[in-house]
Amino acid sequence: MAKEFCLDVEGGNLFCKIEKAGDNAPWVIFSNSFVTDMSIWNAQALALSKRYNVLRYDQRGHGKSTYSTDPLNFDMLGDDVLAVLDYLSIQECTFVGLSMGVPTGLRAYQQEPDRFEKLVFVDGMARTAPTGAAAWQERIDFVKDKGIKEFANVTADRWLQEDTRKSDKGKILTNMMSTTSVDGFIQCARALQSYDYADIVPTINIPLLAIAGAKDGAMPAAMQKTFSAVANVQIKTIDNAGHIPNFERPDAFNAVLNKFLE
Repeated sequence: MAKEFCLDVEGGNLFCKIEKAGDNAPWVIFSNSFVTDMSIWNAQALALSKRYNVLRYDQRGHGKSTYSTDPLNFDMLGDDVLAVLDYLSIQECTFVGLSMGVPTGLRAYQQEPDRFEKLVFVDGMARTAPTGAAAWQERIDFVKDKGIKEFANVTADRWLQEDTRKSDKGKILTNMMSTTSVDGFIQCARALQSYDYADIVPTINIPLLAIAGAKDGAMPAAMQKTFSAVANVQIKTIDNAGHIPNFERPDAFNAVLNKFLE
């Protein structure tokens, strides 16, 4: 049975959801991307929750979680993961992070590596790209000028393949992104302008699965270059998928994820 709750953290609160398979089942925690919420993981929660305890939460400024009262950075977002684990007395878990969830997971691992049995990073990087600060400022300016709904439309076109964009999934994603608060958007975009956890990557000594949508521009090559430094790494691509392969091609994604978890 699913259980939802809000957890107070410094500067805000986090909306969380648990679907438990049993007291002795292993835990898997999912961290959403920029301008999405925990429902981006619906297909994974459905596939896993009979064998794993599934924990999802909305990152700050997204979904039903509040945005921070202070300037936001990934140190705070990573510490949020640990706060949720502490609250639920979870000693060890697998962390799955999508896009913005990758630096979130790297920070959490940096702080308490013993809390993690495995890591799964999806379409995300360990540091801001050289042109990232300017690109994120353009997105902030776009939202201030044209609004979050127009940003959602443009981003859905960029993230999804044409067949998906024209399907119900395209509408679901656009509606999901449109509900992101402008304040939450800006705070997380500013965090994405300047972060760097690249020095953490070579220290990872647990199994890591890095997954990228094959159609997500330069992301597959960038993830290969970044995460091949990890000793026990698997790097996979999902065919005919863009930036959110877990949502766009869930069957193919879940097959890769299940094999890694087992």
